[in-house]
Amino acid sequence: MKEMNIEYIKQQLPHRYPFLFVDKVLEIGENHIIAVKNCTNDEPFFQGHFPDYPIMPGVLQVEAIAQVAGLFLMENRRDDVGDNILPLFLGIDKARFHHEVRPGDRMIFNVSLVDQKSDIFWLKGKITKENEITCTKAKIMVGFKES
Repeated sequence: MKEMNIEYIKQQLPHRYPFLFVDKVLEIGENHIIAVKNCTNDEPFFQGHFPDYPIMPGVLQVEAIAQVAGLFLMENRRDDVGDNILPLFLGIDKARFHHEVRPGDRMIFNVSLVDQKSDIFWLKGKITKENEITCTKAKIMVGFKES
C-alpha cells in the first residue's frame, strides 16, 4: 500500500480544514479501508458543541465515514468511475451512536464495500476509539459527479 498521509488525502478529496475529517489511512484492501482522525481541542465544532462539555456532533462523524468511503472508492474503484470526478455523499441509513467523541480522542474508521450498481456504491462504516464503538451500523450511499 502506498502511504496515504494528509498530503496524499488532500490530493484525493476536495475537502479542506475545517471540513476534512481524515488524517491518515492505515490500511486499504480490495473491499475495505481503515483510517484515522485525531480530534484536538482546536476543532471548530468543539467550540460550540458544547463549550463546557465538547462533543463531536454525530452528523460530522457520519460525514467522516463518507470521506473515508470516498477515499476508498477513489483508490480502489477508479476504473468504475473514471478520472476528474467528485465523490458525492448520497444517503445514510441506520447510523447509531454509542459513545461520545471528545477532544483528545483518536477515531478509527472501518469502512467496507457492501454493494455496487453502476456508479453508485453502498458501504458500511464503523468508528471506534480506544476499543469503544462511537458510531456503528452506518450504511452510506456514495456516487460521483464529473468535475
